[in-house]
Amino acid sequence: MSTYITANQLAERLHYHPRYINQALKDKVLFEGKHYIRPFGGRRVLYIWEAIEEEMMRYSEEETSTAIPMSNGGVCYG
Repeated sequence: MSTYITANQLAERLHYHPRYINQALKDKVLFEGKHYIRPFGGRRVLYIWEAIEEEMMRYSEEETSTAIPMSNGGVCYG
């Protein structure tokens, strides 16, 4: 069962502004059909929490396994 949430609800969970989610993350990091849907073909967007949570965990695991921390706070993928 999937949990469908609005941009405002997602913003509360991720501690981002809803506008940032809709303008910077949607269609660049979060993709239609995988991370969000448009019910009944309308304009309203509902985000799929489980898919977003899984994507965050997957990305986080990839980052730590291949990244070498640098003294300036960045990482090196060597």
